[in-house]
Amino acid sequence: MTLQIGDSLPSATLMTPTPDGPRPITTDEVFKGKTVALFAVPGAFTPTCSARHLPGYVDHRDALKAKGVDTIACLSVNDPFVMGAWAESQAVSADDVLMLADGNGEFTRAIDLTMDASRGGMGQRSKRYSMLVKDGVITQLNIEEPGVFEVSSAEHLIAQI
Repeated sequence: MTLQIGDSLPSATLMTPTPDGPRPITTDEVFKGKTVALFAVPGAFTPTCSARHLPGYVDHRDALKAKGVDTIACLSVNDPFVMGAWAESQAVSADDVLMLADGNGEFTRAIDLTMDASRGGMGQRSKRYSMLVKDGVITQLNIEEPGVFEVSSAEHLIAQI
């Protein structure tokens, strides 16, 4: 069952790229005691994700922080090396956006937000979405229809806060 507003995120271990290489990071480390703007993309380096989704959160970092967001996090069903290379190619630091790799899609499956992109050779991926999470509890949730980029944008999430 897909999570809804008011639900707690499940416990999971993701990976994040660091200068010393990938490191495990738990959902407790990311969300406990914090307000987090989490957005997910179908794939690093894909056109909409690279041209609009990730840059939008970087561009609106200060506005999100001014609304009380402690951390902005980007999740994708990619490996941590790809997430690190994508961040580097986009000149995104960990202070801007925490990159979260869900390489096996376990977290994405646990929250029932998988998308079958096998027709395009990408296998099982994450749906495009955004959510505001306060201390592990979802307070806003915006799930895109396939092929659409509207409600998961930084601008839309800022308007909801």
